Amino acid sequence: MRSIWNGSLSFGLITIPIKLYSASEERKLELDMLDSEDHARIRYKRVNENTGEEVEWGDIVKGYKQNDHYIILEKEDFEMANMKKSKTIDIEAFVGNDEIDDILFKKPYFLEPQKESGKAYNLLRDALKKTDKVGVATFVMRQKENLCLIGVYKNAIMLHVIRFQDEIRDPEDLNLPETKVKKKEVDMALSLIEQYTETFEHDKYKDVYTDQLMEVIEAKSSGKKTKIEDVKSEPTEAKDLMKQLQASLSKKKNENGNGRKKKKKAKA
Repeated sequence: MRSIWNGSLSFGLITIPIKLYSASEERKLELDMLDSEDHARIRYKRVNENTGEEVEWGDIVKGYKQNDHYIILEKEDFEMANMKKSKTIDIEAFVGNDEIDDILFKKPYFLEPQKESGKAYNLLRDALKKTDKVGVATFVMRQKENLCLIGVYKNAIMLHVIRFQDEIRDPEDLNLPETKVKKKEVDMALSLIEQYTETFEHDKYKDVYTDQLMEVIEAKSSGKKTKIEDVKSEPTEAKDLMKQLQASLSKKKNENGNGRKKKKKAKA
């Protein structure tokens, strides 16, 4: 892996030089945009809007528009805005792992110790594990301040960028129904959830769509036609809610019963 940010992680008076690595990657097919006429690739160019000429990356600068002109910003200007946050991830507080709402999470990163800081790194990692807490910190990366949590994943310290409060939209803006649900219906739904409850196994869930799309591509390349699956999704009406809950519960109970029979037979 290649580090994307170098600096230090600190809590109290302890400083740990670290490297930051992306902890996730997208799995998707690389599809190019083509002209529908001759299938030539579509390219994007950085064009000067006054001259219409293409501009090289090395000749591009960033600027902030003020009134009718731009204030040009150099690399040093971004660092001077807050030199400490551009170099240091400073833990300001520790909070319980269960206090963080899932909607806040954006992107995970791994932290790796450097410059003989392994012992301090392990000290923080082990302490976080035992307390089941995460550190709250802010730092600057790519000219943007990030709010983040410092926690542990397996045997590594993980930094998870989370959203600031003003980045979360208010769900009250949604047109949500006020229809009341009967207690009997809720009890039936609880029973259904219980039947579907199991231990989370991450490797059980696969990206099936990408694999199937690759099959379509391979079929087209060999001149074969792919059968189109007809999928219908009808909304469950309020009057049918109880009936469908009961049917779902019966279906799941039968599946669970068959699964247990198969396991017993396999042991014999």
